[in-house]
Amino acid sequence: MEGVETLVEPSTPTPSVPARRWRLAILVVVAAVVVVAVVATERVDQTPPEPLGPAPGAWTVVPHTGLGAWVDVYDWTVELGGPDPSVTADDVDAMAEAGVQTLYIQTAHTRSATDGVMEPPRLAEIIQRAHNQRMHVVAWYLPTFEDVDADLRRLTASAELDVGGLAVDIESTTIADVAERTRRLLDLSTKLRAALGPDKAIAAITPSAVHIQVVNPSWWPAFPWPEVAATYDAILPMSYWTIRKGDLRNGESYTAANLERIRTSVGDDDIPIVPVGGLAEDSTVADLQGMIAAVEAHAAPGGGLYDWATSTPEQWSALAPLAELQWPVPESIEREEG
Repeated sequence: MEGVETLVEPSTPTPSVPARRWRLAILVVVAAVVVVAVVATERVDQTPPEPLGPAPGAWTVVPHTGLGAWVDVYDWTVELGGPDPSVTADDVDAMAEAGVQTLYIQTAHTRSATDGVMEPPRLAEIIQRAHNQRMHVVAWYLPTFEDVDADLRRLTASAELDVGGLAVDIESTTIADVAERTRRLLDLSTKLRAALGPDKAIAAITPSAVHIQVVNPSWWPAFPWPEVAATYDAILPMSYWTIRKGDLRNGESYTAANLERIRTSVGDDDIPIVPVGGLAEDSTVADLQGMIAAVEAHAAPGGGLYDWATSTPEQWSALAPLAELQWPVPESIEREEG
């Protein structure tokens, strides 16, 4: 999300006196008990409900379908984004109102001083707000492959958050040797799958196939599409037509070309391919309508926009039809969680 595709790199009768004093004492005690009971009842009524957990369908492919919004560490953290983050927990409520079904939030970064997830209290608040809105939350991270073990630690720490999915941003070219870069990518992917087990759906955020097959084939020759599809459960290509020129600067044709090329390259008719459009700051409503047309024409189960911080309400209104494409939660999960 930060590299090649972006390029520029968030509740009574009168008794005797003694008798009267005795009864008065009883009344005082009873009144005190009633007050305590009322106060206790009010306190119970004011006790906030138990925090909600991930929405039904967590760790299946469901969170990767429908309409997704993207947030990176430069938007929500203080460490890399500055003292006044542009995305806070309040933005999550705005996302829900805009129809967003999945929040993709970057949870770690190699530039951070921490070896795990960044700013846990702030991150937890954002995640919990999404749960309260019954939105899915998917953590994502951009490995550089310089230290595969460190990349794996950040990914597994992100997976341990109260989230419903994990996505790996595959775009770093820090390792210049392409063969070695591919080897490390596959090594990390294999280790991640082993760490999480076979039952947790994980997604691969991939480069645009048009970029690496047409625009700049030398950037990552022989990108391992089949191996990626064999390890991951969904593919989320960075289909950023806004950084292209000429005929490629088109939301519909660029998205369609990516979907076609990736489907052919992975050799798998079943894996969901869900494009991430953008960049939002340079996208028009017509661009987004074109992306939707391509998504529908190629039976993709949704799409997203990078990123929330630079988007507009008009853009999310245009993207609303993508929410109808979200896959239903498997009945077995609904029964288990219900």
